[in-house]
Amino acid sequence: MDSFTLLPLTLDKVTNSILSPSSAPDFPHLPTAIADLNTLHRSMLQFENAIPPPPGLVNPKRSAQINKLRESGNAAFRKQSFAEATKLYSLALEMCLGRPHWEQSALVREESAMIYSNRSQANIAMRNWAEGMCDAEMSCGLKPKDNVKAWYRRALCLKEMGKLEDAREVLEMGCEWEAENQGKTDGDLRALLRDVHKAIEEKEKITGAA
Repeated sequence: MDSFTLLPLTLDKVTNSILSPSSAPDFPHLPTAIADLNTLHRSMLQFENAIPPPPGLVNPKRSAQINKLRESGNAAFRKQSFAEATKLYSLALEMCLGRPHWEQSALVREESAMIYSNRSQANIAMRNWAEGMCDAEMSCGLKPKDNVKAWYRRALCLKEMGKLEDAREVLEMGCEWEAENQGKTDGDLRALLRDVHKAIEEKEKITGAA
């Protein structure tokens, strides 16, 4: 049967840490549990009154800093400083993914999808096809709809790496997700899909001839 045992715990008035009895042979895991509790308490001290904000509350300073880093990355990209742009996007992404768990998950997904896509473009500019594909894939996973650029960049990297069938599959998925934007923003996807189909046909001709 479960039982309740009252232990003589004390509170350090200077550090506000909970102290366990010097000896408690019947409770070998007590020191570890008390240490974890004190660690949690110290981590809460960074918040005002040691109380986390309500769920969904967004820190405007963090949002401003993320946006500033992303815009700085865009500026570096326009100057063709692609390595610097990648670095700035990575910093923005780190700050975005470091948001506390109680902040809006939808915001994190939207921000990070955009930054991953931007970093993918910077990697493409440096012909880092594998890195660009991975970033674009992350962006598509976080935001599959209304994200034409990420689908395009993901497929482009696959095409450049010679993975034509994979590129075709990605483009077909992208066109399905962007079906509502047909004729508006998915033109690049369909144009690249035609190029990929043509490349596959040429490859099959060469293979057949051999």
